[in-house]
Amino acid sequence: MTDKIRNKTIALLVLAGAQFIVVLDATITNVALPALASALNFADNAQLQWVVTAYTLLFGGFLLLGGRLSDLIGRRKVFLSGIGIFAISSLFAGFAQNPEQMIIFRGLQGLGAALLSPAALSLLLTIFKEGKERNQAMGVWSGVAAGGGAVGLLLGGILTQYASWRWIFFINVPVSIIVIALSMRFLPADSATK
Repeated sequence: MTDKIRNKTIALLVLAGAQFIVVLDATITNVALPALASALNFADNAQLQWVVTAYTLLFGGFLLLGGRLSDLIGRRKVFLSGIGIFAISSLFAGFAQNPEQMIIFRGLQGLGAALLSPAALSLLLTIFKEGKERNQAMGVWSGVAAGGGAVGLLLGGILTQYASWRWIFFINVPVSIIVIALSMRFLPADSATK
């Protein structure tokens, strides 16, 4: 395997891994909601629903902004900013002590995801040449992202039962650190296009 192919393969794994944890985080929390509600003393189900809604609302609401920022200041910069916000807010969500903190940190996770997701797709489209190479990369990226939803439900149950509900957030931190480290080496730096 040549260095160029190896670098592209690692870049694809990095981008797919980042998208995996974005989708994973949309579902992993659902299984842990009863344990989370009990531990943090949520007032009712309406307040508890905001743990899921805050993430989804900010993710959907800022997705277009994430794409535009990628165009303005650079794909890799926005990608790294997004994964950084995602990792830090995941850590803080794991340490949350009350419902308000949890909802705020879940919203920030959604914001980080909204920055990194369009930047990751844009990077994928620029790294891989149009045609078979790009089609294969898109297939891998889409498959891994789709698998994140299913794995999230399973992993959420396992972590909640055998560790703690807090680990559904803590698990994002080492994965994000690995993604950041590999991104610095294998994702191309680019200039803003304005």
